[in-house]
Amino acid sequence: MAGIEGLRIKNYRALKDITLGKLWNTQNRDSLTPMTAVIGKNGVGKSTLFDAFGFLSDCLKGGVEEACDARGRGGFERLRSQGQEGSIEFQIYYKEDYNSRPITYELAIDLDTDNRPYVKKERLRQRRKCQKTGWPFSFLILDEGKGIVWKGEEEGKQVEEGQDHFDLLKLIEKIQREADEESKETELVELNDKRKLGIATLGSLKQHPRISLFRRFIEGWYLSYFTPDAARSLPLAGPQKHLNIHGDNLGNVVQFMEREHSKKFQNILNSISRKIPGIEKISTEKSPDNRLLLKFNDRGFQDPFYVQQMSDGTLKVFAYLLLLEDPSPPPFICIEEPENGLYHKLLETLAQEFRKHATGQRGRSQIFITTHQPYFVDALQPEEVWILEKGDDGFSRIKRASDNPLIKNLVSEGLPLGSLWYSDYLDER
Repeated sequence: MAGIEGLRIKNYRALKDITLGKLWNTQNRDSLTPMTAVIGKNGVGKSTLFDAFGFLSDCLKGGVEEACDARGRGGFERLRSQGQEGSIEFQIYYKEDYNSRPITYELAIDLDTDNRPYVKKERLRQRRKCQKTGWPFSFLILDEGKGIVWKGEEEGKQVEEGQDHFDLLKLIEKIQREADEESKETELVELNDKRKLGIATLGSLKQHPRISLFRRFIEGWYLSYFTPDAARSLPLAGPQKHLNIHGDNLGNVVQFMEREHSKKFQNILNSISRKIPGIEKISTEKSPDNRLLLKFNDRGFQDPFYVQQMSDGTLKVFAYLLLLEDPSPPPFICIEEPENGLYHKLLETLAQEFRKHATGQRGRSQIFITTHQPYFVDALQPEEVWILEKGDDGFSRIKRASDNPLIKNLVSEGLPLGSLWYSDYLDER
């Protein structure tokens, strides 16, 4: 299973400079866990962190200018941290599977001379086989839309950290002069549109398998913008394999599961009936105008209730459990405040379901959650929880609960982590 081992974000709204997990140059830190939760008070930047993943996904799909304006973000200047003049930067440290060598992706976005956002710099790097220390070799270097890429699964160029824009341009010119002598696998590239990510274009080519894998990894992210009202809509009938980000095709996915995975779907229903008392059967029905009706049979009632009559909490739990049972699940699932609308005693069960999915033998998806509900945090371990806070300068800071020995000791003695948070043990002292 592909997964993010570490992430660094710079100059993105309140996230002036935060790092979660391990990066290529901070190997002494622990990696992100298969399930990660970020907690904190209102206004500390949890929604911004959630949106940062959405922004990266939107950059890949539509380009950086479109991403800056999408989902009400308000453009580049509204996104760049207040008072800062540098680029918005991201660094993702990820592994395609447990045995693969980590890859680092670096992205810098800034304004061009026309004050339009563009991709200032992109880089992918990876240590070579049997190389355990030293600088990773860059196999993609793009600066102002121009650069060089190495084909295949090996080779790259040593590029030291901290080289500025002009140094990189000189390096690219040098490689261009020496390309034929240096490697037949070297390819010089120049993008037509500097507002599109290089990995979007190069990742569609068979000769760049490492870039293709990373592109597919980000393309596969699932960021939940689920709303119960969207799930209550009446879509046209027709099975659909995957739940979309808003959940308005919930009935279509049920139709697909009924047809293609009837036994597994029945197991889902049995699981839901154990977690939400009263629900005995969930099925679909076509209306005369070929729309899809989602029906819930409640114990004690002969006639079913339709999705429009079900509570927000029931629909959310059902949607989340259905998402976890996707036959080909997304590699990365990001959910903001899953506790909204749920009975508090369901939260621990939901957290356990998320962890079971993320840490199971098949390692199906890495799950990233933001929450402010102690009952949900009660089911978590210190290494799974990050505390986001606002500093005196107004920007966010983040720390891992397991970095505090006192917290680790208290949890090992049987005190729930959420209760410690409620009692202010996790807050800055």
